[in-house]
Amino acid sequence: MQASTVEYTPEQLDFEVKYLSASDLKVAASILYNAYFDDPLFCHIFKKDDEGYEVRLRGAIREELNTYWEAKQPLLGVYKNGSLVAATCLINPDPEFGNSRYWHWRLKMLLTAGFLGTQQFLEKEKLVRAHLPAQKCHMISFIGVHPSMQDQGIGRILIAAINEVVDAIEDSEGVGVFVTIEKCLSFFNDSGFELIEKLETANIKGQILYKKKHG
Repeated sequence: MQASTVEYTPEQLDFEVKYLSASDLKVAASILYNAYFDDPLFCHIFKKDDEGYEVRLRGAIREELNTYWEAKQPLLGVYKNGSLVAATCLINPDPEFGNSRYWHWRLKMLLTAGFLGTQQFLEKEKLVRAHLPAQKCHMISFIGVHPSMQDQGIGRILIAAINEVVDAIEDSEGVGVFVTIEKCLSFFNDSGFELIEKLETANIKGQILYKKKHG
């Protein structure tokens, strides 16, 4: 599929895209917490109907961001007037990172999500990667825009940044994502992602989408 040219409005050009700094992680975690609060998969894994769901979800996202930072995985942000308004977390084409999180991550996740939640969290990632058309590819783990900044084309800016990261890594053949929220499907489809397979994990139905590397 031929890549389409991304055109930005004057308002979109006011935004800046760059890698997150350590000081951005707290704000990024807050943005992603809001983005995934009603995600069916996270609601199931972290037991939304039980007391403490917010604490478990916040803790899981915080630990993921910290682990990505320490492992030098790509963490990208969109900034407006110097303030972080959107973020995405990628996993490099290295399956071992996803399958073997650091021991302290597992310990902290066990304390926040419990044993079953931690196992489901890891198994979801492993299962999705196994169904991608290329094993040497990036994966989008998280992507979110601040609630007050949505519907301004910021998501397209993030996708353009993701494309640049993927294109810059010789070993990467593309980028995949697992989508469980219906309204997000049109966003990824419009961004050039194609359906690979419908998948059910932890009794939650979703779709594995994939975008082949440019060129």
